[in-house]
This record gives sequence, C-alpha cells and structure tokens, in this order.
Amino acid sequence: MRVFVTGATGFIGSAVVRDLIDAGHEAIGLARSDEAAAAVKAAGAGVHRGDIDDLDSLRLGAAAADGVIHTAYNHDFSQMENAARTDLRVVETLATALEGSGRPLVVTTGTALVKPGELATEDDSPDPAAAHPRLGAERIVRAADGVRGAVVRPGASVHGEGDHAFVPVLIDIARTKGVSAYIGDGSNRWPAVHRLDAARLYRLALEKAPAGSVFHAVADEGVPAREIAEVIGRHLDVPVVSIASEDAAEHFGWIGAFFALDAPASSALTRRRLGWRPTHAGLIEDLDAGHYFRQASTRAA
Repeated sequence: MRVFVTGATGFIGSAVVRDLIDAGHEAIGLARSDEAAAAVKAAGAGVHRGDIDDLDSLRLGAAAADGVIHTAYNHDFSQMENAARTDLRVVETLATALEGSGRPLVVTTGTALVKPGELATEDDSPDPAAAHPRLGAERIVRAADGVRGAVVRPGASVHGEGDHAFVPVLIDIARTKGVSAYIGDGSNRWPAVHRLDAARLYRLALEKAPAGSVFHAVADEGVPAREIAEVIGRHLDVPVVSIASEDAAEHFGWIGAFFALDAPASSALTRRRLGWRPTHAGLIEDLDAGHYFRQASTRAA
C-alpha cells in the first residue's frame, strides 16, 4: 500500500514510517523543508513537499495515496487554539480528498481529555462542551462519507529515545529548580505508550480498522505522577517534593496544567479488536534506562 504520512519526521511519525516500510508498504512523507526531505529519504520513504498549512499540497498527497496516516501537529503550547483549528482544517481536507474512495484515513487525537478522572475507553466520546478542540477531528473522521476513517488516541506520554515532549520538560524543570515535584498527593495518573508500540498500532489501524473505529495507543493505563517524579529525583539525585495545586503554575509553567491531569485510559478494546500487544518498555522502565537524562543534559548544555 502507498501510504501518505504527515508528521513523517516527527517523534511518532518517523516511527510510523519505519514500521510501514518494514511491513512492506511504500511510505510517502510530507516534508516542509530540504532538511525534512533529506530525513524522509534517509528513512527509505518517498517525499511529498508541503506542510500542514498548505491544504492544496495535502489534497494532492492524499489523492495520490492508497491510504493516509496523519500524525503532524503544531505543539506550540502558547498557541493551542490556533493549533487545534489548524488540525481540524487538515483533517477535513484529508477526509474530503478521500471521500467516496473507501481508502483508509488514520488520524491522531489523544486520551487525556476524553473522560478526565475516570478510566477512558475507546467507546467513550469526549464531551464537546468540555473537551479540547482537537478532539473535534474525531467527529470529522467518523462522519466522513466513503472513507475508512479511524482515530488513534495516544496516551499523555508517548515515550522512547528522542522524546522531546512532556517528560523531558519535567526533567529540565527538576534539574533547574533542584527538586523533582509532583502536584498534591501525586496520585493523578498519566497513560503512556512507547513510540514503537504506538507506530505499530497506526499501521494495524490503517490495514484493518473498520470505518469509524477509535483505538487507544496505551500500554500503561495510568502511571501516578508521584512515581514519575520519584524516578526523576532518583536519577538527578534531587529531593522529591509535593507542590500545592495553587503553586503549580509558578513551579511548572505551562506544563503544570498537563501534569495535574488525572486521565487514565484503557486499551483493552484496541487489543481485542486489532490484536495489538505492546512489547516495549513501559514509562517507568524507560525512564530507568537512563537515556532521558542524557538527553536532558545535552539539551541543557
């Protein structure tokens, strides 16, 4: 299958490209720069020039493919509303380009805001009044006419070597402030998945998912925030402390709101429906492997 992949040089997307190629598919990666194009070629994929703001380029990439996997997203947390609106335009463009073809479209949302405080399942739909606007992409895909649309919701932490998202930020904050902190009693839970396990799920969804399916890329249903802080404190040899919720924004900055989330999620239905089985390290084991702390040291230097 010829598969058009957005976010092909990103942390998840690059793993998806590798998994597709290893499974015998032809991957075509969206590349917005010469550097990105070189990285896509080096991975063994074809190159389609453009970016997520170039809707004409996205239409052409989707129309020329047998299927599409959308992992690209602008993770600028100072522009969250704009990023969500851009993502909705991208998903709508891709769905329209594939309309009536019966071809697969796999898009990315997330488990974190589906059912805060309760164990979210694949059959749970986010409350439109309370959920993050990005989850509106689910409605577009599931309503797309003549498209085998599927949604992959990764856990709050997609981890592995090369991660530059939430956990590395927490490590940098602990290194800078000299304490590894959690909020309140630290019992709030983060679901997590290794990027290589997540990549395999995207491929399985592309190959086998019925139209309108939702899947959870979750290996750890919910890792308590205190456990994450304790591993960070142990590796950095700094005290582990509790921060009151009213002081979280001052201590953590923008990530405080995310680190306070209690958002456990199950992948039981995903495993049963697709035969997906995570085989790589869980979040705590991955942190204990040490590579996160070498990355953080390099980035801070």
